[in-house]
Amino acid sequence: MQARPFDAPAPTRAAAEPIPSPPGVPVLGNLLQLPRGRLTQHLTKLAPSFDGIFEIDFAGLRVPFVTSATLAAELCDEKRFRKTIKPPLSILRALAGDGLFTAHSDEPNWGKAHRILVPAFAQRARRAYFDAMLELAGQLVDKWERSAGAPLEVSEDMTRLTLDTIALCGFGYRFDSFASAQLHPFLQAMARVLDETMGRLTRHQWLTRLRVGANRRYERDIALMHALVDEVIRERRGRAQQPRDLLGLMLEAVDPVTRERLDDANIRYQVITFLIAGHETTSGLLSFVLRLLTGHPEVLARARAEVDEVLAGGRTLQYDDLARLEVIDRILKETLRLWPTAPAFAVAPFEDTLLGGRHLIARDRRVTVLLPALHRDPAAWKDPERFDIDRFLPENEALIPSAAYKPFGNGQRSCIGRQFAIMEAKLALALVLHRLEFEDADPGAASAVRETLTLKPEGFRLRIRRRGA
Repeated sequence: MQARPFDAPAPTRAAAEPIPSPPGVPVLGNLLQLPRGRLTQHLTKLAPSFDGIFEIDFAGLRVPFVTSATLAAELCDEKRFRKTIKPPLSILRALAGDGLFTAHSDEPNWGKAHRILVPAFAQRARRAYFDAMLELAGQLVDKWERSAGAPLEVSEDMTRLTLDTIALCGFGYRFDSFASAQLHPFLQAMARVLDETMGRLTRHQWLTRLRVGANRRYERDIALMHALVDEVIRERRGRAQQPRDLLGLMLEAVDPVTRERLDDANIRYQVITFLIAGHETTSGLLSFVLRLLTGHPEVLARARAEVDEVLAGGRTLQYDDLARLEVIDRILKETLRLWPTAPAFAVAPFEDTLLGGRHLIARDRRVTVLLPALHRDPAAWKDPERFDIDRFLPENEALIPSAAYKPFGNGQRSCIGRQFAIMEAKLALALVLHRLEFEDADPGAASAVRETLTLKPEGFRLRIRRRGA
C-alpha cells in the first residue's frame, strides 16, 4: 500500500469541489441517457461541456471520467494511482479470469505472467514472427484480389487477419479464417460475449438476471472458447519440444522471482486474453486506417509512394523494411489518436487524494480516463478533430505532453503487445497499399462506429481492384 508522506495533510471534503455531472433522474441516475452500444461515443460528445472531468451516475454507481491531459498526468502517476479492475473488465473475468488484461495488480499470476511473457515481445522474438505475419497478410490481399469489384466488409476481414495472426504467431494454431465465408465459431462466440459484456454495463442488474436465454448463451459461448483453448494446451503439452512462442513460454518458462511456472488454468486465461486483446484492437486500428485514408487521398498517396519506394524492383517485404515505413508509422499513430481502439482505462488512488487540487477522490474509487476525449483535448492538441499525420513527425511528437496520448494504456499495466500490434499493422497496410487500389463502396453513408470492448468502424465497405489492372 502506497503511504501518504507523513507531512502531507489528508484531503478533506470541505476543501473539495463536487465533480460536475449531467442531470439525471432519481434512482437510475444517468442510466437511461446512455445509448446501448454507443457509450464511449456518447461520453466523448459530452466531454466538451465540462472542464476536463465529469461524473456519470450508473444507477447509484458514480464514475468520474477524465478527459484533460493535465488531470490525466496525475492519474498516470503510479505512486498515487493504480489500475483497477471494474466493469466492464470485471465482467469479462468470467471469460479471461486472471489473465494479464483482467487480473488485479496484486494477484500473483499477474506478476508471474508479465515477467515470463515480456521476452516474447522483444525485438528478437518479433523478428521470428515476421514470416507468419507476412503469410497471413498475403492471404488477406489474395482474398481481396479475388473479390475485386465486390463490396468487402473491412472490419470482418481484418478480424480474420488479426485473429489468425495472434493464434499462429502466439500459439501455433491455425484458424484458417480466410478459407470460409463464415467467421470461425470461436470468433462468433467471442463477439457475442464481448457484446453482452458491454450490454451489462448499461443495463440494470435485475434486467440482466431476467435475460435467462441470453445468460445461458453467454455461458455456452464462454464454455466453447475455454474448451478450444484447453484442447490447444493439451495438444502442446504432448509435444516433446516446445516452440519458443507465447504458449511455449507459458508451458515451460519459470518466473525468475517466484521460481514457479504458470498453471494450466492461468495459461488458458492468458491465451484467451491474447486472442481477445491481440486481435480486437489491431483489427479495429487497420479498419479505421483504411476508412481515414479513403477520405484523405493526399495522405494515401504519400503512404503508397513510400511503400513503392521500399519495395521497388519487385522486392518482397523484409523485417528490416518496417523501420523505413515512416509515413505509415505516423498514419497508425494519428489513427490511434482519433480512434484509440481500446478506448479507456481505469485507475484508483492508493489513498484519498485531491485531483487537480479540487476534486476529492476517495481511496480505491475508480476514475476512468476516456481516451477519445483525452486525445482531443484542445489544450494539448491543435485542431484536434483534424486527421494530421505530421503531428507525429519527430520534432512535433517530442512536444506532445506524455499524458495526452495513451492509446496503449499507462505504466506497468500498459499493453504488453503494443510493438507486436504495430508491426502487424504496418506489414499488412504495406501489402494492401502496394498491391491494391481501393475506394469507399458506400461514399454517402454515415461513418458509424461499433462498440464492444473495443471500437471498430461499422458497415464500412471497400471496393477493391488490383493495381495496374
